Amino acid sequence: MKIQNNSVVRFHYTVSEPGQPPVESSREREALAILVGHGNIIPGLEAAMIDKAEGDRFEVTVAPEQAYGERRENFVQRVPKKHFRNVRLVRGQQVVLETSMGPRAVTVAKVGATVVDVDLNHPMAGKTLVFDVEIVGVREAEAVEIEHGHVHGDGGVQH
Repeated sequence: MKIQNNSVVRFHYTVSEPGQPPVESSREREALAILVGHGNIIPGLEAAMIDKAEGDRFEVTVAPEQAYGERRENFVQRVPKKHFRNVRLVRGQQVVLETSMGPRAVTVAKVGATVVDVDLNHPMAGKTLVFDVEIVGVREAEAVEIEHGHVHGDGGVQH
């Protein structure tokens, strides 16, 4: 079965910047499961999966605008230190900050006595990424998965 919109795809990936060692890999854990066409992964990687099939292995280079976007220099915010309860903060550290729109991963840019400057850019924003992908499973999505916009069951949401 070829991958199309509304296919459930299980895959392993390794991601790196061109010519650099891997930043992250799923190969030592359960394969990732996504519903294609519902924005569950970055657009450039999802587009590269179309028409692939179970057993296919491929490499794709994804530009920033099809990955995590361009880096925005004005995306730094000052937050009172009290919002980081009992955490020893250091520059470059990634932490989860509770916001009015739910938890958000941020990078500590500067630590002051009473405030912390945090970078809201995704850590991979502005970077060209190289993905080594292995498709380990493809199936048609169930109606409820399409309705909910995500995979249920193995590798997906349990509810």
